[in-house]
Amino acid sequence: MDLNALSLKELKDLQTQVSRAIASFEDRKKKEALAELEEKARQMGFSLAELTGMQATRKRAPASVKYANPENPSETWSGRGRKPRWFIEAMAAGKSAESMSL
Repeated sequence: MDLNALSLKELKDLQTQVSRAIASFEDRKKKEALAELEEKARQMGFSLAELTGMQATRKRAPASVKYANPENPSETWSGRGRKPRWFIEAMAAGKSAESMSL
C-alpha cells in the first residue's frame, strides 16, 4: 500500500481503522488470557476470584418506583438521584412527597 498516494481523508480513515483494530486485538487477547486463567484455576479446584482475592462485581437491581406524577402517572421516580421536574414543581405547588408516593 502506497501511503503517499492516499488523500488526507483516506489516511485519516485508515488511521481510525488501525486504532479500532488495535483496541479490538487487545480486548481479544485479554479475554483469551482471562479464559485461560479461569480454566486453569477451575482445573485446580478454585475460582479465579478466590485466587486473586477479588469478588465478582454484582449488578445492582433497578430501584423500585416510589413516586408517581399525579398529573401523569406514567412519569415515575424511584427517589434516587436528581429529582424530576414534575416532582419539584408539585412540591413547590404545595403537594407533599407522601401524596405522590405509591
